[in-house]
Amino acid sequence: MVLPDVLRPSRRQIISGMAALGAVSAISIREGFAQAPKRIPIPEGEFVPLPIAIPNFTAGTPADAEVGVGVTQVITNNLKRSGLFAPIDQAAYVEKTINIDAAPNFQNWKTINAQALVTGRMTRQSDGRLKAEFRLWDVNTGQQLTGQQYFTSPEYWRRIAHIISDQIYERLTGEKGYFDSRVVFVDETGSKERRVKRLALMDQDGANVKYLTRGSDLVLTPRFSPSSQEITYMEFGQGDPRVYLFNIETGQREIVGNFPGMSFSPRFSPDGQRVIMSLQQGGNSNLFVMDLRSKSTTRLTDTPAIDTSPSYSPDGARICFESDRGGKPQIYVMGATGGGAQRISFGEGSYSTPVWSPRGDYIAFTKQGGGQFAIGIMKPDGSGERILTSGFHNEGPTFAPNGRVLMFFREPGGNSGPSLFTVDISGRNELRVPTPGFASDPAWSPLLS
Repeated sequence: MVLPDVLRPSRRQIISGMAALGAVSAISIREGFAQAPKRIPIPEGEFVPLPIAIPNFTAGTPADAEVGVGVTQVITNNLKRSGLFAPIDQAAYVEKTINIDAAPNFQNWKTINAQALVTGRMTRQSDGRLKAEFRLWDVNTGQQLTGQQYFTSPEYWRRIAHIISDQIYERLTGEKGYFDSRVVFVDETGSKERRVKRLALMDQDGANVKYLTRGSDLVLTPRFSPSSQEITYMEFGQGDPRVYLFNIETGQREIVGNFPGMSFSPRFSPDGQRVIMSLQQGGNSNLFVMDLRSKSTTRLTDTPAIDTSPSYSPDGARICFESDRGGKPQIYVMGATGGGAQRISFGEGSYSTPVWSPRGDYIAFTKQGGGQFAIGIMKPDGSGERILTSGFHNEGPTFAPNGRVLMFFREPGGNSGPSLFTVDISGRNELRVPTPGFASDPAWSPLLS
């Protein structure tokens, strides 16, 4: 069911010499490295983005000019959308042509207030591969902060641009990037009364959309494995909904298990070896976990309430989940093997769809009250609650691999449909994510590796 072009090399394959997949080694360009790293403080409040200059990557041959511009645009857009960087308009540049093999004239870049400078080159090799080179410079000190070169098949130039973006982000912030990642979501087309929902996959910036299912059955709540290129999701076909595993690389899918009643909200454990979900039994639902190798199932909760939307902590030791055992939906935390649960949400309204940050420092949630749906975060003990955005209908937060950005979907109401948005965990920089049509239920992948 998956189109063949869903297959793409991993980051490791891009940098470790697997020529069969069109990519070979990444080699550091090390002369002139700065001894002390430049660091942008990650904002929690007011913040001025770092001015950075990113001239077009030069062309090793005339035929490489287009891909050089394309790589530059992807890097520029990635860094700008992060909210931490302010790429300077190329029209302001004093120097238009850059020689990557020589040190830049830093005074030309200081004149336009650039604090960092990226130079690069794309060159087609005799065997058809592309050679991508880049250097990151500290304009104030005149020192090179990092540099790298890659060889890859031409069709993977966007992957190289994302990997370079991650290296720039990490070198200047001290934290891992998130650009070389993907998002699985539910693509929605057609009228509201006859909406067709398909699983779709895209790069984190909305490019390279691929469809994983045909839309003949309703699909919901796709979730990425933290350890492999697999997703789990619900499908409403004939009879009760089923939970499936889907291998993105092979296109193969399998049923997680046949359960009596309805199953909801499947999600992987951090090691990818188990799937936790909510199973309905009569008027209530409880949490169960299935070992994917042995297919054995363990019950984690046993209450007359509705327990649903479980999510593991990054170390796999705890679970957060939604439950109405206190009268209305709230967020609870308990050990991964079950036992006593502690309520952590106490604000006005109801709380749902909790998800643990990959860094372990926050739990994101949807909060409903006063006719508004808000996306927020709180610490795992319930302290530090912060609303990031609110509106008519916001739902389904998912964290970027570095835990700094959330993606969610917003339903404006009326005859329209949902769209995807991102927002920083500080509540800044809310942006719409481009998709071909309506889109909901996003789930962010780990970094491709």
